[in-house]
Amino acid sequence: MILCDIGNTTYHFKKDKNSFKIGVDESLEKLPYYKKIYFISVNQKATKIFLKKYPYAINLEDFIKFETAYEGMGIDRKIVCHHIKDGIIVDLGSAITVDIMKKGKHKGGFILPGIESYKSIYPNISKKLSFDFEKDTNLDKIPLSTNDAINYAILSAITLPIMAEYKKYKTKIYFTGGDRNLLKNYFVTIKTKYKKNMIFNSMKKIIQDIEDNYKKGK
Repeated sequence: MILCDIGNTTYHFKKDKNSFKIGVDESLEKLPYYKKIYFISVNQKATKIFLKKYPYAINLEDFIKFETAYEGMGIDRKIVCHHIKDGIIVDLGSAITVDIMKKGKHKGGFILPGIESYKSIYPNISKKLSFDFEKDTNLDKIPLSTNDAINYAILSAITLPIMAEYKKYKTKIYFTGGDRNLLKNYFVTIKTKYKKNMIFNSMKKIIQDIEDNYKKGK
């Protein structure tokens, strides 16, 4: 089974136990032809290129029903939330998305800049604000250096909104994508779980549902 998650910057493929990424500005011609491939996409331009290479690819967005009052929610977020009954889902991608599921219903969510975006902000303001990113910054201590001050601001901006939602809903936090160790030290007293390929696992479950319904004649 071949899966592909088409994002804003990469084509992310999953084949058996292996996964690999190709930039959306790179050619797909070097890839082998896969007759049966399932995909999701948040990038229309990249999708058109993808479908020229794989014209028989199946778009899973056509097969899921995900009810939410949230307007403009990307299919990638819907897919990840699809099989979570209760939880806060944090996807550490080029943007950090946070979604809350309660009793099988999507309560809402928010979007933060990804770490790489945060890293670029300060040097663009001033060369004097160039810094070394440190994911183990102590957020219980007020900073006394510029390097610590920037790291403190970045990690506080990410962790505090997530913690605020946890205090409201008191449910498990699921981290996916990115660096599994990025935020773990800031949630040590909370029940968390890291699932690197959460989006692909959910895609597989949706495909299994499609096949089961087909067998039942639905």
